Order: sequence, then structure tokens, then C-alpha cells
Amino acid sequence: MIEVNNLTTVSADEEFLKKVVEKVLESENKNKDLSIALVGQGRIRELNKKYRGKNRVTDVLAFGDKDGLGEIVICLREVKKNAKRFDSNFETELAKVLIHGILHLLGQDHEKNEIAAKKMEEKQNYYLGLCQKLILSLV
Repeated sequence: MIEVNNLTTVSADEEFLKKVVEKVLESENKNKDLSIALVGQGRIRELNKKYRGKNRVTDVLAFGDKDGLGEIVICLREVKKNAKRFDSNFETELAKVLIHGILHLLGQDHEKNEIAAKKMEEKQNYYLGLCQKLILSLV
């Protein structure tokens, strides 16, 4: 089951988010229940400080447990900023941070070392490529 809770005034296509999740989990042969929370800058800063000790806004956080359940928290305002910063579009950046969060829930960790970071980046780019049709249908 995939649940999406948009706690912001910024609109995001819930079906798009669910399809991205399904594509990644299917390719990884994983079946996880997942909750996606779309939050504002204040809330994600609080979570980042509480759980990672970093008092700053970030674009995505991922929380998992041993039962195969997970939650991905995304700050839509940061996603919009990323789109401008990287000369991209909102949908591509939204898919990118969602995929990034899913990969963390599946055990990938880019902060571990350079090899792990490269492996995670390659997987992220691979899944972003798989999602291009979905992204283009929204742009």
C-alpha cells in the first residue's frame, strides 16, 4: 500500500508519486508499504534536526523499520528550488528525491563512502530514466 499525505498548499500529483514508487519497488523485487508525506520547510527542518542533528531544511528524509514499512518526507518548496537550481522541472526533481528516499529505505547509503555514493547515484539515475515517460506526461 502506498499512501500520500500532502500537508502543504503546493499541489503534487499523487498518482504520479505512486507510479514512481511502484516502478522502483517492482524493479527491485520489493513489496513495501510506504507513506509519503509532503511537508513545508519548517516541518522538514524540525525532522532533520531531531533525527539527523542537522538544523537546516532539506529536500527529502526517509524513515524505515524492520517490518518493511517506510515513510518518505518531501519538502515541495525545496523540490521547486532544486528545479530552478539544476535548470530542471518540478516533476523531474520530485521523482528524483522520491527515488532517492526509496533507495535509502532499501538500504542504500551515499554517506557511507564513495563507492556506495556512486552505486546509489547510478541506481537513482537508472530509475529516473525508467520514469521519463511518466515525467513527460506531466510536463
